[in-house]
Amino acid sequence: MNIFFLRGSKRGFITRLFMQAITHPKEVLANISSINFKKFLHHLKANDLVTLEEKVDQKLSHINKDKGELFIQNSGYCNCCDREVTFSSKSPWLRDFYICSHCKSIPRERALMFCIEHYYPNWRDLYIHESSPCNRGASLKLQRECNHYIATHYYPDKKTGVKVKGLLNINLEDQDFEDCRFDLVITQDVLEHVFNPEKAFKEIARTLKPGGAHIFTVPLVNKDKPSQRRARLNDGKIEFLAEPVYHGNPVDIKGSLVTVDWGYDICEFIYKASGLFTTIFYIDNLELGIRAEYIEVLVSKKLQHLEYTLP
Repeated sequence: MNIFFLRGSKRGFITRLFMQAITHPKEVLANISSINFKKFLHHLKANDLVTLEEKVDQKLSHINKDKGELFIQNSGYCNCCDREVTFSSKSPWLRDFYICSHCKSIPRERALMFCIEHYYPNWRDLYIHESSPCNRGASLKLQRECNHYIATHYYPDKKTGVKVKGLLNINLEDQDFEDCRFDLVITQDVLEHVFNPEKAFKEIARTLKPGGAHIFTVPLVNKDKPSQRRARLNDGKIEFLAEPVYHGNPVDIKGSLVTVDWGYDICEFIYKASGLFTTIFYIDNLELGIRAEYIEVLVSKKLQHLEYTLP
C-alpha cells in the first residue's frame, strides 16, 4: 500500500501550537492539516497535559455557536470550475461544508479532480464511466468537458441497461459494459454502500482498459484499523451487522445504507478482488480548497505490461 501526502503549506509545527490553540483555535485549525492537529493532541496526552487538551476541545466545540459566524474562509483556485473563488464554511466539518463560492463543490470533489488532472491530463479525450454522479463539482466538469463520458445510476427496481431519468441504469456489481471499455472509472463515496464490494471492484477492473484506472473517494473511517462490514444481503434480505448508518443519496431521499467501514487495508482488498494496484493520496492545500477529514483519493491502476487475468 502506498500513501502520499500532498500539502500546500509548511506552517503548523506542533511546538508552536500550545498557547495559540487556546487563544485562537480557529486560526490554528485553519493553518494546519487535520493529521498534524491530531498529532498535536496526541502530544498533549503523551505529556500529561490533559487540562490543556480539554481547553482546546472546549474552545473548538464552541466555534460557530452563532450560525452566522464563519469557521473558515479563504480565497483560492477551484479546479472544478476553473476560476479564482472564495472557499468558506460555517461548520468545522469541512468535508461537507467547505464550499466553493461559484460551483458549490466540496473538498473531496476538488481533491478528486486534482488527481484526475494531475495524473491523466488528457482526460477530456478519454473514455470515462462515472457511477452515481452528483449535480455539481467534478461530475459536472467531467460531463461538460469530456468527449466520451458516460454517467450511470443504479435503480434496483428498473431494468438494467436502459436509461432512467436520463442516465443508464447499471449495477456496479454486475455491469452490462464490455471488457476493456473505459480509460477511467470514477466513483465518489459509492463503495461504502455496495453489498458485494468484491464483485464491484472486479467488474470495475474488467471494464478498464490496460493502463486505465479507477479514481475514487471513499471515507476511510477505520484508518489503520481493519475494515468492517456493517451490513450484508442474506437470501435477498438485509442483515445488519452493526447499527444502521445512512448517507445522502442523490436519487433516493431515504439515503444510502453504509455497508462497509473501510480502512487503509482497502488496498489489499482491492488487489485480492480485482488485481488492481491502489495508491492512496492525501491532499492538503488551502489554496485549492482541499482540507477535510476523510479527504483521501484512491487510484487503482490496471497494469499495461502484464497479461491481465481476474483472480
